[in-house]
Amino acid sequence: MELLKQHLETNWGKGTDKKGQIPDPLKKMSEDFSVLEFPPSEKHDFWIYSTLGMSADNPANLIELHIFSHKQDSTLIELLTTTASFHRNDTPLGLNHTVNFGRPWQNDSVCSFGFISLPYMDGEALEIFNLEGGHLYNLWLMPITESERDYKIKNGWNALEQRFEDCGLDYLNPQRASCA
Repeated sequence: MELLKQHLETNWGKGTDKKGQIPDPLKKMSEDFSVLEFPPSEKHDFWIYSTLGMSADNPANLIELHIFSHKQDSTLIELLTTTASFHRNDTPLGLNHTVNFGRPWQNDSVCSFGFISLPYMDGEALEIFNLEGGHLYNLWLMPITESERDYKIKNGWNALEQRFEDCGLDYLNPQRASCA
């Protein structure tokens, strides 16, 4: 976990471990699980929240997820913990999957689902963490609307990403218009 934390900090700067703020789903998680909070930096002018240890003891599907925010937001710790618990205890998640947050992303956001995407803003330097005998993938949990989720189901993940590009997705705006 320490090497993975160093990998994330190499990309985003010093992060603060928010393990003490993890809600009840932690009971179903590895003791090593936590969420890191990265403040705005020279590289990114927004907050980043990232799982650490989401796939601990699950070598078949080694992923970590991060989410962006225009503001510091402790509710994202719960959102990532719940998503990590779903991955570990219910259905393993992976690239191009969608998840139902069960609530708005932030405040009264129209985005109540997440789309697991490549970390386009940070590239492979962040995405791939080499481990002995394999790789762990750091992926972006992008908040999306229900209609965008439905569009992905009907037309595929590639069409959804093209739709985002065509509409100029404002990925930090919880009140953004749907692209689908």
